[in-house]
Amino acid sequence: MGLAAPAEALGRAEFAIWGGHAVVAVTDQSGLSAALAHVKRTVAAFDLACSSFREDSELALLNQSPGEDVVVSRLLFDAVREAIRAARLTDGAVDPTVGQALVALHINPPLSDQPVRIEPVPGYAVVKLDEPNSSIRLPAGAQLDLGAMAKALAADVAASAARTAAGCGVLVGLCGDIAVAGEAPAGGWQIRVTDDHRNGDAPGQTVAIQAGGLTTSSVTVRRSADGPDAVHHLVNPGTGRPVDGPWRTVSVTAGCCADANTASTAAIVLGEQAPEWLEHNSLPARLVAHDGTVSYAAGWPAEGDDL
Repeated sequence: MGLAAPAEALGRAEFAIWGGHAVVAVTDQSGLSAALAHVKRTVAAFDLACSSFREDSELALLNQSPGEDVVVSRLLFDAVREAIRAARLTDGAVDPTVGQALVALHINPPLSDQPVRIEPVPGYAVVKLDEPNSSIRLPAGAQLDLGAMAKALAADVAASAARTAAGCGVLVGLCGDIAVAGEAPAGGWQIRVTDDHRNGDAPGQTVAIQAGGLTTSSVTVRRSADGPDAVHHLVNPGTGRPVDGPWRTVSVTAGCCADANTASTAAIVLGEQAPEWLEHNSLPARLVAHDGTVSYAAGWPAEGDDL
């Protein structure tokens, strides 16, 4: 996803991030510099706390300390707590204990030489949180991956901080995950929803949002390799293997980016049950099947209409 043709009065900046790019837009050009600085600061903090791709991240150190009560930063503690909340809300369809499964599938780099088997994930209930001490304990065999959840949370936190700093409406997009804060521009924030936010020519739809967040989960990006042996990163917690369902992408809007991400990821995992689940939870969604057929749920507009 990306910001689509903002009005000339809007300020906008982009920078490279996590193999993609970040977009920061403001409704007042004079606030862009302050907004951009706060977004970059937030992104750096989340990377150091929650990354599965750097050995010095707090998450990596936690994953390498099974059976220990590890004191962590408030940022990582809150991110893990939000990931467990997402698991509960989706009855385990979205589960942060997929870390070893992603290593086994060669999606995440292994941080040790220990062999890893592909099997059902341990499940979020094994994660023990100690709120007063800001500590987390994982049993042997459990590893956390906060990937998409951390990115969505970072977008929410960055948008809020940037809005306060800039004193105007702000949009933050991190590799396609969108969060907005403050008053939207006239007509709303115009968002281009596509299968692959990195490709501006990809088929899609332009919608407008006034508040909250908008995300797309996909099985077409973040793959282990190119070619016939490539696998995507969305894991079915019940098998430890990549999801094999009817949807290649699902886009969802919700009250915040984290909730939108939870719903879009759950929909991919739930497969054919996703439309009913989205309707039941009043989560507007756009679902694209592998053959390109587009379906809508819970009030997502047809092409040409606004959310």
